[in-house]
Amino acid sequence: MIESVEKTDQSEELNPQMVNSRVRKGVVVLTARTIFIQIISFSANALLTVFLLPVEYGVFFLVSAVINFLGYFSDIGFAASLIQKKEKLSDDDLKTIFTAQQILVLGLLVLVVLVTPIIGNFYNFDQTASYLLWALAFSLFLSSLKTIPSVLLERKLEFNKLVIPQIVETVIFNITVVYLAWKGFGVSSFVAAVLFRGLSGLVVTYIVSPWMPSFSFSLKSFKGIMKFGIPYQANAFLAMIKDDGMTLFLGSILGVHGIGLLGWAQKWAYAPLRFFMDQVIKVTFPAFSRLQDNRLELSKAVSKAINFVCLLVFPSLVLLVIIAPSLVQIIPKYNKWEGALFALTILSVTSALAAITTPLTNTLNAIGKISLTFKLMIMWTVLTWIFVPFLSLSFGLNGAAVGFTLVGLSSFLAMYLVSRYVDINYLAVVGKPILASIVIAVVVWVVKNMFAVSLLQVAITLLVGIFVYGLVIVMIDKSIRDLLKTIVKRK
Repeated sequence: MIESVEKTDQSEELNPQMVNSRVRKGVVVLTARTIFIQIISFSANALLTVFLLPVEYGVFFLVSAVINFLGYFSDIGFAASLIQKKEKLSDDDLKTIFTAQQILVLGLLVLVVLVTPIIGNFYNFDQTASYLLWALAFSLFLSSLKTIPSVLLERKLEFNKLVIPQIVETVIFNITVVYLAWKGFGVSSFVAAVLFRGLSGLVVTYIVSPWMPSFSFSLKSFKGIMKFGIPYQANAFLAMIKDDGMTLFLGSILGVHGIGLLGWAQKWAYAPLRFFMDQVIKVTFPAFSRLQDNRLELSKAVSKAINFVCLLVFPSLVLLVIIAPSLVQIIPKYNKWEGALFALTILSVTSALAAITTPLTNTLNAIGKISLTFKLMIMWTVLTWIFVPFLSLSFGLNGAAVGFTLVGLSSFLAMYLVSRYVDINYLAVVGKPILASIVIAVVVWVVKNMFAVSLLQVAITLLVGIFVYGLVIVMIDKSIRDLLKTIVKRK
C-alpha cells in the first residue's frame, strides 16, 4: 500500500471546527502578510510611476501578460487538483505531478526563446524587453519547482509557513526594482528584480517545507488528478484569454502608452482586491474543499468570507476614487496619469463586483462544480471580446474601461447559480457594506471639498473616511459589536 506523504497525523480528520479554527488563523496570518506586502508593493509602485515613463511601465505590463499567457500551460490544474482532492496524497501523486509539470515548463521555456523575435517585432520591443521576457520565463520554471512543497502546506492549512517565501520574494523584488529604477536602469530594473525574486523564493520555500524532488510517472495517479485538473485549467485558460489575452490585443489598439495608462488604472482599481481578498481566497479554497459535504457549514463559511471581503473592499474603493484626483495633482511627476482617472473610477465598479463573485466561483471549484465555473467563464470571455475591443476602437482607453465594467455586471448571474449549492442571503451579506460605503462617500466628498488640494486635504479626508466607516459599521453590524465586546472583556 502506498503511504501518504502528508505530515499530519494519519488518524487526524479536519472536522468543521478544526477547519474553521485554521481558517481564522490563516486569515489573520495572511492578512498580516498582505498588509506588510501591500505596503511595500504600493510604496514601490508609487515610486516606480515616478521614476519610470508610461512606455517603460507599459513594456513590463505587456511582457508580464505574455508570460502569464504561457504560464497557464505550465500547470494544467496540477496544484489545484492536489489541494482539492478528498483523499490523502500518495508519493506517486506528488512525483507524477512534479515530473509532468517540469516537462511542460521546460517546453515552454524553449517556446519563449523561439517566439521572442516574433513578439519583439509585433510590439516593437528592444533587446532589453527581450531580456525581461526571458527572465520572466525563467522565473516561471523556478516557480514550478515550488509547487509540491506549497501544496503540502496548503492542504494542511499551514499558512503561517506558506507566507514566509512570499514575504521574502516581495521584499527582494521591490527593493531591487525601485533602487535600479531610481538609478536610471529603466526596464532592466525589472529583469534583475524578477530573477532575484524567483531564486530567493525557491530557496526559502524548500527550507520551510522540505520535500525531495524526484522524477516518476504513474498513469493511474495522473488520470485521477486530471479529472479535476483539466476542467480547472480550462477555466484558467479562458480567464487568461479574457484578461491577459485582451491586454495583448489592446496593445495593438491603444499602443504601449495607452496600455501603460490602462495598466495603472487596473493596478489601483484592483488593489483593494489584492490587498484584502487574495488572502481570503487562498485560505478558503482548501477550507471549502474540506467542507464540501457539509452544506450548512459551507454556507456559513462562504457568507462570512464574502461579508469580510466586502466590508474591506467597498470603502477602500470609495476612498480611492475620491482621493485619486488630488494625489495626481500633488505628487511630483504624477500628473502624467491624469488621463487614466476616469478609467480608474469605472474599473472600481468591476472590482466591487469581483469582491462578491470571486469567492463564489472559488466555492464552486472547491466543491467540484468545475463545469459550472467553466460555463460562467465562457460567458465572461465572450462578453469581454465583444464589448472591450468595440468600445476601445470607438472611445480609446475609457472605452476599454467601460467594456470591462459592462462584462462585470453579468456577475449577477453567478450569484443566482451558486445559490443552488450554497445558501447565501446576499442582502444580509452585502447590504451593510454597501450602506456604510454610501455614507462614507457622502461624508468624504463633503470634507474633501472643504479644503484646497494639498497633502493636508488628503490626510484629513482619509482619516475622516476611516473614522466614519468604522463608526457606521459598528452601529449597523451586530457581529462587529459582539467582537468588540469580546475583546474588551478579555482585557
